[in-house]
Amino acid sequence: MKRRTFLQAGLGIAAMAACIPNATASEEHKMNIVLAADPFALELKDAVKDHLEKKGYTVLDVGASKDKEVPYYDGAPAAAKLLQSGKAERGILFCGTGAGMCIVANKFKGVNAVCVESVFSARMARAINDANVITLGAMIVAPWMAKAMVDAWLETRHTEGLDEFAGFLKDACAKVNALDTGQ
Repeated sequence: MKRRTFLQAGLGIAAMAACIPNATASEEHKMNIVLAADPFALELKDAVKDHLEKKGYTVLDVGASKDKEVPYYDGAPAAAKLLQSGKAERGILFCGTGAGMCIVANKFKGVNAVCVESVFSARMARAINDANVITLGAMIVAPWMAKAMVDAWLETRHTEGLDEFAGFLKDACAKVNALDTGQ
């Protein structure tokens, strides 16, 4: 399939799928989610942490706190190592723009991080890229929006709403993961 055809057809389908709530999300088991923030994004991380705990998720917080400053280049590796060990199934990382955390997290084998700035991009990070980590920027995303983005990302399955392209998307993720040379 040509790239242009995929994008034109896929984005229309994806936009429609983004509006359909996942009916099975509440029935799925509650996973362990690792969070990390640098001091700049502490308030955004705490808002999302509270939101996740109220929904029944187990949250592992390895980032900055009111008593401890952790720069993004230390928080992202701590989170990535928990993902690699299997102690966490997903990760949400926060810094000023989300970019620094994303760059560092993607240095680790098995971590597929995407910097997201909308509910749609969060949903597509899962549906298209099968991202196990999202990063958010405190200078860009308000707490209420971050909660909606996190919910969309957690409730979306890889290839959801993109059935016509499922084979291509799964193959693409496998090929991208094969390029992973991190530790």
